[in-house]
Amino acid sequence: MPTFTALTTLADGQKAQAMADAMEEMEPAPDGVGVFEMEDGSGLWEVGGYFTQAPDDIALSLLSAAYGAKPFAISELPETDWVAKVRRELVPVQAGRFFVYGSHDADQVPPDAVALLIEAAMAFGTGHHGTTLGCLRALDRLMTDGFEARNVADIGCGTAVLAMAAAKVWPRSVMASDIDPVAVEVAVANAAVNGLADKLICVEAAGFDHPTLRDGAPFDLVFANILMGPLIDLAPSVAEHTAPGGFVILSGILIEQAEDVIAAYVQSGFALHHREDIGEWTTLTLQR
Repeated sequence: MPTFTALTTLADGQKAQAMADAMEEMEPAPDGVGVFEMEDGSGLWEVGGYFTQAPDDIALSLLSAAYGAKPFAISELPETDWVAKVRRELVPVQAGRFFVYGSHDADQVPPDAVALLIEAAMAFGTGHHGTTLGCLRALDRLMTDGFEARNVADIGCGTAVLAMAAAKVWPRSVMASDIDPVAVEVAVANAAVNGLADKLICVEAAGFDHPTLRDGAPFDLVFANILMGPLIDLAPSVAEHTAPGGFVILSGILIEQAEDVIAAYVQSGFALHHREDIGEWTTLTLQR
């Protein structure tokens, strides 16, 4: 079955969300619509739709004009077995003591590693991206320095690979949240596959806006691997929910954005503990 994509960009996040809502009412209807803040520092938002029938290009033109967006770029995608493709391309990743792998590479897990199984079908946030890799390395460094967390939260958890890493090395439960209900379902499934169903508490929430997270605070360690804008907006809330002396590990930050994020967290009572750049991405470890 052919798949079509229709992608555009615009500079206003609220208009982007409104445009996505309007896009869902099109005929033929898209099978999925997404809104993403672009990670290139441009301030633009991407709106995309996926269709199993050729989309109505006239309706898309009217939609882009109505919301002040660029004209939609429409493409037909070749049929691809994406899970098989990901299996071929995702090799295991070592990040200090942590080893992220798919079941097809189970025979490669080192006997002394903290193993984290992420299946190819759930391959966003696997450790291959510089942001996730940086966060795992940051956690490994803190542990090497003797840090032990009693209370951990992973905000914007995705696959929950970071939450699972903490749950594997420390005895207490770890809290994980995401604004996307699908990500929460994936996190729950990954926790079960990794034998952590009884240690990972997964909730749907924006930031710390959930009674389970509020009741669980203050946290000794907070992960937030999201994007610069939300990270800056969350700085006061992260400070409110982090224990004095506790650490936060932040990523989803382009190198040129790092100073702005650092400034926001310093203003909220944190001090920079460590910074690592991997490719075009930065991971920050800060202490309250």
